[in-house]
Amino acid sequence: VQLQASGGGLVQAGDSLRLSCAASGTFLRIDDMKWCRQAPGKQRDLVAQITRGGSTDYADSVKGRFTISRDDYKRSVSLQMDSLKLEDTAVYYCRVSGLLLDWRQLDFWGQGTQVTVSS
Repeated sequence: VQLQASGGGLVQAGDSLRLSCAASGTFLRIDDMKWCRQAPGKQRDLVAQITRGGSTDYADSVKGRFTISRDDYKRSVSLQMDSLKLEDTAVYYCRVSGLLLDWRQLDFWGQGTQVTVSS
């Protein structure tokens, strides 16, 4: 199983970006899908998550600006980021919890994609 993240880049404050993450490999079921981020010198924090049922949750710092969505047919999760701020600069990671064919429940991380917001 692999997760391939894309969509990062350099933008100005106030701009928008859309991150995407696609899972390859075989799952019996994909459960929670998340986006986390890690700024230089800081710990990796949860940004947004979405359950199988579509329930979402966001970090307070991104509420009203970021929107997480999933496409179970494509086995992908996206993060629409609007009104970007300087403090959103970080490496963004997708994380997927899935049930494999051997019935193991595991979490998988994508490789990270850099988002840099400039003034």
